[in-house]
Amino acid sequence: MLAPKVTVFSELTLTARPDAGTGSPAAPGFNAEVERIVIRYDQSDYFKVSFGRFHTPINWWNTTYHHGQWLQTTAARPEMVQFGGRFIPVHFVGGLIEGAVPAGGLHLNYNVGVGNGRGSLISRGGDAGDINNNRAWLVNLFVKPDRLFGLQAGGSLYRDKIAVGARAFDEWISSGHVVWAKENPEFIAEFANVNHTETGRPGSFNSQAFYVQLGYRLPEFDQRWKPYYRWEYIHIPSSDPVFAGVPGLAGSTVGLRYDITTFSAIKVEYRNQRRPGLPRINGAVVQTSFTF
Repeated sequence: MLAPKVTVFSELTLTARPDAGTGSPAAPGFNAEVERIVIRYDQSDYFKVSFGRFHTPINWWNTTYHHGQWLQTTAARPEMVQFGGRFIPVHFVGGLIEGAVPAGGLHLNYNVGVGNGRGSLISRGGDAGDINNNRAWLVNLFVKPDRLFGLQAGGSLYRDKIAVGARAFDEWISSGHVVWAKENPEFIAEFANVNHTETGRPGSFNSQAFYVQLGYRLPEFDQRWKPYYRWEYIHIPSSDPVFAGVPGLAGSTVGLRYDITTFSAIKVEYRNQRRPGLPRINGAVVQTSFTF
């Protein structure tokens, strides 16, 4: 805290990579990255102003679960919001105005932002500046009703102009979510449509992604066991030059989480995935996670 109404927050990650070091061949090691760094002025609950590098607030999962995997039920994020993925811009560099108003018990929350948008690599935000003279902007609205505590529902709109080589595209992302955050049961559903239209040429391309996740913390055994299931789907038109090489997906995840203590958990998952033109993949994942 810098002052009574001014705070600074940062999140740093260290990622093990086989090619983290410099030189030829690249040496294994750890890559350090500032995932989030935000300075915020809180005038009141109704009005807050922030500047920095954010997780883009156009997706519920992306702003609720950050890099600490203990926080989320599953071992991995849905593919539409994977770090390093290209479907939606996971990071956003710029300014954000946010707040919440009672709205007759609905508790209407809002986010309005202007920033750099995607970088020259569309999987990354424009950390060093925008790649053109068109800023990205976003609007996010959602409600958290008093009478249905644990429910959140809302939608977002994101606008940017991006470049792929020498070609320019208008990008519109519209998304929506419905979440029941209590664990008996847990229900999370999100959908996003990404529209690309090339400047000066007719026609446009629409890509869709969604997932639905269900979980239930069993009342027995001190509520330590939580089975869950997630279905996710991504459709990418083969003719979309912006998402060329981005794979589609139809997949299921069935898992069981066991909370060893209040601060540590083991997750065991079975995954069944199918991608266009490739054979179906079956796999198992075991993850340990903890917080402190």
